Amino acid sequence: MQHDAIQRNRLGEATSPYLRQHADNPVHWQPWDETALQAARDLDRPILLSVGYSACHWCHVMAHESFDDPDIAAQMNRDFINIKVDREERPDLDRIYQMAHQLLAGRGGGWPLTVFLTPEQLPFFTGTYFPRQSRADMPGFDEVMQQIIQVWQERRDEVDEQNQRLQRVLNRAAGAGGSALPTADALESARLQLASRFDAAYGGFGSAPKFPQATSLERLLRHYARGQQAGEVDRGALHMACHSLRRMALGGIYDQIGGGFARYSVDAEWGIPHFEKMLSDNALLIGVATDAYRATGDRFFRRIARETGEWVLREMTLPEGGFATSLDADTSEGEGAFYLWTPDAMREVLEPEEAELAIYRLGLDEAPNFEGRWLPQVHMAFSELAKRLQTPRDTLVERWKSAQAKLREARSQRERPALDDKALTAWNALMIGGLARAGRFLGIPEFIDAAETAERFVRDHCWRDGRLLASWRAGRANLSGYLDDHAFMLSALIELQQARWSDGREEWALALGDVLLEQFEDPEDGGFFFTAADHEALIQRPRSFTDDALPAGNGVAALALNRLGHWLGDARYRQAAERAVVAGANSIQEAPGAHCALLNALEEILEPPALVVLRPDPADEAGDRPWREVAEAGYHPGRLVFTPSAGTAVAAAPEGETGAWVCQGHTCRPVARTPAELTDRLSD
Repeated sequence: MQHDAIQRNRLGEATSPYLRQHADNPVHWQPWDETALQAARDLDRPILLSVGYSACHWCHVMAHESFDDPDIAAQMNRDFINIKVDREERPDLDRIYQMAHQLLAGRGGGWPLTVFLTPEQLPFFTGTYFPRQSRADMPGFDEVMQQIIQVWQERRDEVDEQNQRLQRVLNRAAGAGGSALPTADALESARLQLASRFDAAYGGFGSAPKFPQATSLERLLRHYARGQQAGEVDRGALHMACHSLRRMALGGIYDQIGGGFARYSVDAEWGIPHFEKMLSDNALLIGVATDAYRATGDRFFRRIARETGEWVLREMTLPEGGFATSLDADTSEGEGAFYLWTPDAMREVLEPEEAELAIYRLGLDEAPNFEGRWLPQVHMAFSELAKRLQTPRDTLVERWKSAQAKLREARSQRERPALDDKALTAWNALMIGGLARAGRFLGIPEFIDAAETAERFVRDHCWRDGRLLASWRAGRANLSGYLDDHAFMLSALIELQQARWSDGREEWALALGDVLLEQFEDPEDGGFFFTAADHEALIQRPRSFTDDALPAGNGVAALALNRLGHWLGDARYRQAAERAVVAGANSIQEAPGAHCALLNALEEILEPPALVVLRPDPADEAGDRPWREVAEAGYHPGRLVFTPSAGTAVAAAPEGETGAWVCQGHTCRPVARTPAELTDRLSD
């Protein structure tokens, strides 16, 4: 059988910027599709699967060293069916083969992920980055491929035997376990486990490289709020969350000039990041910073949330209204070059007093910290600078704002890191939720505007035939949506509905809830699979209850469905949420601190969210502002606040009547006719 398609590089036809980056390689790259998979089966040829993403530094390195090399390409084209996958577009494949790498290699994976598969898609050798030529600690890529093809030709029986064992393990890993809902003890166990990994000096968890772990920080803030409500204030939980966020925001992982967080820090001090900026990380951290401000009143966290949101609106918003995926780490001048400064470069664009302030504040008066130049980090607080410069603090704050704007403008003239301009539905949903929360609690209506615009973008471009598509770029949406797409979008709609009510949003939320139950829920054991029931057949139908860089889809789905059930009074959604948490019970017991999103859902199942419905008198010139000031004061993550239109009945609030209603579970308090009465209802 002829397979002409695999005799050329087909990535030029892809929408993914990452795949298109490899369209000019001499490798005959194929997308993951039936044409390539069928060719592997017909030719009985192993598949070389390479998984990465456009902002991945080491993916670029391996591409330059190996995939651009004619000799390496000839070897790949002769011996393998070569398939490139964008892990952001195909998280299902990435999840499966990252797990396989952990099982086969006995260590964590990463990107680029390099996997050798049988024609039946079962992996028999895995790795990550391989250099072109051998090094003391690592074989060269040509040697690896030579050894793989030798094993494939001479030791197929061993490969088949290993694959049978691996398939059994993968099947078990996708299972669910649990017979009863965990108790509140699981919440305390997670807090203790996070404390055992907490870096008391620099914040965060574990050692270098350090990731922000926003979902863990959110769990700690919620744990603090839970204790405060019960009269048992856990200041240790609050400290872990706020100290971590503060140290990150003062370090190099946070862009001191333009706002926004890089993906992770290569050191324990949050000093030098891996410079790519991901939409998803920043969406989660906007929410965490907003909640830290709500919990403490510390305007430092308000500023971080605001600056990060402004960066998103300025640099990550697509003309069509959605949000781009990431900014690359590299430019032609090298990794991180866009973000680096020297004292002289600052003096060129700032007034002398501004330059003096910026140089002291950002540590440019000390030794260079990155390849002979300076990555800005906050070395002196404004109170310290006020003493050193003999200038009032407020004056210095205003001077810094001026300097920051000038530095940002000057930096914008440099070669910019590449923008991955595809819009991922799940990540857009995270940002919609983050901006809606920040806009609501920080009083920034522009953030809510951007969230609503992105909501319309997703609905117009990625909602098709009652289902979400996972990715969009340049007018083309494709790939069936995953659990995260539907769960994150439902969560975002509930957040956005509280920030600014829309009568049509309820219908979409209902549709998303139904898709989760019909296409993703396990009808036997409960919980949700990562892929839909009608998804293409893969070697595993993945399901995970643990958080990684993103909150677990099962956790987000359970929390959102439970809230939807209380909002709309529909027990189906609440029951599905409880089944999901029960399904994850054994996994929670093994490592509670790795299940923060699922524990958020457990918390609101054990103690249902308070539902507050505000409908002020239309004749009141103040509108809903006095009511919101009461309902949204403080930090109450288990409180939902809706301001429906006059013709919409929500919970105990009948159509047309004015006032405020507070319900929790099956109990509603008498209607409050004034904001003062609402204060009394909420304090009961």
